[in-house]
Parts: sequence; structure tokens; C-alpha cells
Amino acid sequence: MTDQAVGEGHLPTGTTDRPAAATTAARGPRTPETRRDAAPGPAATAAAPASPDTRFAGRRRELQALRADIERAGLDTLSGRKGSRSRVLLIAGRPGSGRTALAGELLAGLAGDYPDGVLRAVLTGPGGEPVSTERTARELLAGLGVDAPPGAAEDELTASLRDALAGRHTLLFLDDAPGAEQVDPLLPDAPDCLVVVVSQGPLTGIPDVRPCALGGLDSAAGVAILARYAGPTRITVDPRTADSVAEECGGQPAALVLAGSWLAARPKASLSDLYRALSEVVLPQDLPTGARPLLRAFLLTYGALPAPAARILRLITLAPGGLVDAHIASALAGCSVAAASTTLHDFAALGLLRPAAEGDGTVQGSGSGEEPAVRTPGAAAHPQFRLPGCLDPLARSLLQEHERPAEIQLARARMLERTVRLLQSCRAMGEPVDSPARQKVAGLPRSLRFTSAAEAAGWLRSRRTALLDAARIAVADGELDTLDRRLMAALTRTLLAHQGAQAAAPDLYTLHGLVLEVAERRGLAHEKAAALLNLADLDGQSGRTVDALARYRGALEAARSVKDPAATGRALESLGGTYTELGDWQRAADWYGRALELRLARDESADAARLRGRIAAVHSYAGRWGEALREWRSAARTYRRLGDAQGQARATGEVARVQEYAGRPEEALRTCLSALEIARGAGAGRLEAALQLRIADTLERLGDPAAARLHRALGEGLLEDHPQ
Repeated sequence: MTDQAVGEGHLPTGTTDRPAAATTAARGPRTPETRRDAAPGPAATAAAPASPDTRFAGRRRELQALRADIERAGLDTLSGRKGSRSRVLLIAGRPGSGRTALAGELLAGLAGDYPDGVLRAVLTGPGGEPVSTERTARELLAGLGVDAPPGAAEDELTASLRDALAGRHTLLFLDDAPGAEQVDPLLPDAPDCLVVVVSQGPLTGIPDVRPCALGGLDSAAGVAILARYAGPTRITVDPRTADSVAEECGGQPAALVLAGSWLAARPKASLSDLYRALSEVVLPQDLPTGARPLLRAFLLTYGALPAPAARILRLITLAPGGLVDAHIASALAGCSVAAASTTLHDFAALGLLRPAAEGDGTVQGSGSGEEPAVRTPGAAAHPQFRLPGCLDPLARSLLQEHERPAEIQLARARMLERTVRLLQSCRAMGEPVDSPARQKVAGLPRSLRFTSAAEAAGWLRSRRTALLDAARIAVADGELDTLDRRLMAALTRTLLAHQGAQAAAPDLYTLHGLVLEVAERRGLAHEKAAALLNLADLDGQSGRTVDALARYRGALEAARSVKDPAATGRALESLGGTYTELGDWQRAADWYGRALELRLARDESADAARLRGRIAAVHSYAGRWGEALREWRSAARTYRRLGDAQGQARATGEVARVQEYAGRPEEALRTCLSALEIARGAGAGRLEAALQLRIADTLERLGDPAAARLHRALGEGLLEDHPQ
């Protein structure tokens, strides 16, 4: 998890010049739990902007060494020739050392040398768990604009990533890498690319890695960070105490930023007040020495928060994907969106949050990373923030200490319910203006509405990682209750509405896989059958026919175990369709026949007629003309009985086609003329046109070109009158 917000050299972009009284009012009245020394928010007299030469304090030597390592010959380089793999630079340091900030400064200086852009991936999740290589590779491919097949294996995805990066000049930034095993599969075989990795330890096993180990800042750099937040005056009048504060913070940029922000929020406090407050923070006796400065500064900042704000800080550790906006914070804490927005901006000013760039999730393209401007009070207007990785475990421990399990569960439920409503609003924007869905959304509060389809699609794109993580949270307890189902359904429909089936397929594969995992763990046969059917469909579309067959069989078994006729019928038909794709006509006809028996037993005549057509098509592929004719004629009779003249005409036309395949053109002509009359009576213009053209082809084969020209002209005229 990244620690950029509290790294050296970066002013918190959430700093505000709002008067302290206004901040307090936005938060609401204090409760009895509010600490006596609580600061109302960032001070109105914030420190002056840093001069250009102090924007990045204390890491100039490391930055120069990293730049030099880029030019230095590698171990696999002979006579100045380039190696086969990308150069790997490692920035190693404990969380809070400013490692991500240093990487950001390096990337900003190098971006102009890599015209194909910067790709960013965070390899550790917000809870400290490693992100799967499959997920990271897929997200990196998406960042490159490369479509990856849904459900593709890790090896296939990493190979596709290497192919996509070959020949490019790209910067690849892998942040918070747990170890070499997460990094190595992602390294491109592209000498013109550069890989920058941030990790706590070495990348053992990866050859020719250029490490840059970060320790604590020296006293001068630490004081420079304090001056940036508190202003130079208080540093100038008490330089010795400033040195003591920097030493108390262990030279750790994260601790220094928090301490400096605490002081900046109190324009009347002195450095001595800050030093005394830090010294008075009580820490656990068994805490390692290296962890003490950051925890001390964090607890000092946290302890000064009003109780409602402190609770929000604890609860935002539940935010999906580690990304939080005003809606998520509002739902988690049960407060208004406006109050949540104010608090999040205050947290950013205090160094507790960092603004997330657009698309910040697992991957970003190159960009400024600045906080997006708030234009309107609508659903898409609220910027996202991220809790720095070095602070995340500290806030999580407070969550477990202060919040009961039932309160955490309720907060999650509120968050998921808000997410469902936003997804429904987002999906509705993809429908016509006069649709019922759009009219329903028009009655929602302004904060839950989008102003246009483009704005809704942008919101979906920027929240994609967090939304998928919300789905994982929803099914984590394995219950698949009503709220969980609503979320999964809403997310699926919204992805389809704004992205289309093909583009949404990888994310849909993830969602169906989550449902399958829970269904198998909990023995939920209905859900298992549905998930297997959906996954098998996607497998089949991706060409993994063997995998599709196995899933369809598993779905059939699950559906039969609970006597689910809809899922059973779909599985039987899908098996028939898959064997048709494989060219196994006998098995295809057999599975279609079983599906037909089920439809007939349930008196579902229209579906039975459709299945007879599929069986007839399989017999035609196999050259079994008699069986094909029998099935098509039976289908035509069923359509006639149902009063479906268009279906009857189409089936009769297929009878004519089979007759022609069987070498009986005269019979085919008579049958096709009969189908033409039925289509004409049904008013099916395009079908009538297709039959006219088929009649023309048959007449040409029978040696009557004049009649063929007449029918062809009629058919082409009908096509013009009935465009697609």
C-alpha cells in the first residue's frame, strides 16, 4: 500500500483555506467524546507555499543515484549493447519512509523520456494481502488498451503483457511489492522499458536489480518538512526544538508530515507544544523501535480529531479497493454527503489521506495525479481519496478496538446499499430519456444522479476497481442475501449498459467467479448452476471449449439436484451448442434432443419448435437429409398451431433449403413458393425478400434465367423497402 500522501516533498493537495469555524460547523456539534485539544480543521493561516528548491527535501542523493543506475551497464550487457529485459530499479524502505513519493518524483522526471506513458500497479491490497498476478496483469493490459480474454490463465496474461510492451518505451511502476514472486512475472522483455519497484525488502531471485535503500532523513531535511507545513517563523525562533521534533519523528517523512500538519492546524502552538504532545503519546511497551515514531505521530493526529471525524477515519478502512469518496464515507458513517466531503478534505490536509488520481485503483496511465475539480454536487462530482499504506494498518487496529462487529456489519450494509443505488442511477443514464428507468432516477436526490451518459460512464470507469472490490466484500460472508444479489445484479447490468457484452466480459467473469466460489462453499445449488452457466458461456466465447463443456456439465448436475427446469434446459441446450461448435453432430443432436424432451414435458411449444430447428440444422451438417426434413416440418407445424406465421414461413423455407441440399430442386422451388406466401401474409418483409432471392437462385439452377431475374429484382426491392 502506498504512502505517498505522507512522503517527503509533496504538499497535501487537500489543504484548504476555509475558516476554522466553518469547518467545525460542517462537522456538526461536538459530542461528549470529543477530545479537549481537538483542532477544528486546517488553520486559516496555512503555511506559505514551499519554494521550488524545497519541494522535495532530503532525497536528492537517492534520486541522483537512481538516475545514474538507469544509464549504468547491466550484468547482461556486453560491449554497450542493450540487454534483453527491462532495467529494474528497486526503492526499498519501510512504509512511511517516503518510498512512493521518491518513486513519484523519479517518474515525473523520467516521463518525458518514455513517450508510451507510465503504467502503475499496486501489488498489495488495502488489507495487506498480495494482489494476484492474474489480476494485476489484466489491469496492466487494460491500461495499455489491450483486450485480454475473460478467464485467461495467469501465464497467458503475463505473456500477453510482455508481447504488448515489446517495442514500447514505457515506464512500469510496481508499488508496494510483497516480494520477487509478484514482480518477476510482470517484467517485460523490452530493453526500452524501465521498471521501478517499491518494496520493503530485496527482490531476491531477479537478476541485475539496482536497489536504493531508504533510511531516515537527516535533521536538516526533517526540519525542512516541518517548515513547509508550519511556516518558517516558528522554525527560525526555535531551531533546536525543531531538531528535537525531527529526531522524535525518527527522520520518517510520514511521521514528519503528520506532525507538521498538526502544528499547521494550530497557528498559536509552538514547536515546544508539538514536541511535548508527541512525547506524551502513550505507546505499547513491546512496539519495535522503528515503528514508534509513525505510530506516535498518527495517534497524536488521531487523538485531536472530533469524535465523528475519528469514527469516519476508522470506518474508511472498510472502503472497497482502499478508495473512498464522500458517498462511501457518508454511507459508512451514516452522516450527510456534505459532512463526509468536508471531513475527507480535512483528512487530506492533515496528511491522513491522499487524493487519488482519476482511474486510481490498480492501474493508472501517465498523468498529473492532481485532485479532480468539483464541478457539480452530483454523483460524479466527489473526488476519491486513498488512506496511505503506512497508516492503513494503524487505522484498522483502531477500527477493531472501537467498533463492535455488529456496527461494522451495519456500516458495510449501508455502504453496499448506497453503491447499489449509484449503480442503478448510472445504468439508467445508458437508456433513452423517456425510459421508465430514467424517470425513476429523476426522483432521486441530486447527489445520487448523473447529468449525462458520459458522466455516468466516466464515474463507472473511475470506480471500476472499487466496485469490483465491493462485490468481493458483498460475497465475503458467503450468505448471498438480498443485498448481495442486488449489488451483483446492478453491477452486471451497469457494466453491460455502458461497456457492452464484449468489453465487460472480463469483469463479468470475475463477478460470476465470485458467486461460484460462495455457492460451492455454502452448497447453494441454484446459484452454482447459474454461475457455471455464465462462466461456461464466457469460456465458449473465448474459445476454451473444453472448459465450457466441463462447466455446462457441472451446471446440469447442480440444476438437476434441485430440480431447476430453467437452468437444466439451458445447460442441455448449451451442451448441444458446444458439441455443434466441435463438429460432433451425433452428441449435439443427442443433447438437443434431451432439451427438447424437457420442453415438451413442460408444454413449452415455442421453445420446442426452436429446438427442433436446431436439431434439424445439426442433421443437415451431418448430411442426414431425412431427419433434417422431419424436424423442420415438425417445427413448421408447431409454429402454425401457435399462430406464429413468421416462424412457420421461416421453418418452411428451411425445409426448401434441405430439399435443395438433398438434390431435389423442383421440390425445393415448390416449398419455397409456399413459404413465400406465408411470409407475405405475415407481413415479414425481410424474410419475404430472402425467400425471393433464394427462389431466384433455384430458378437459375433449373435453367430459367428470365424468371430468376424477376424474383431477384423483387427480392432486392423488398430489401430496400425493409432496411435492417
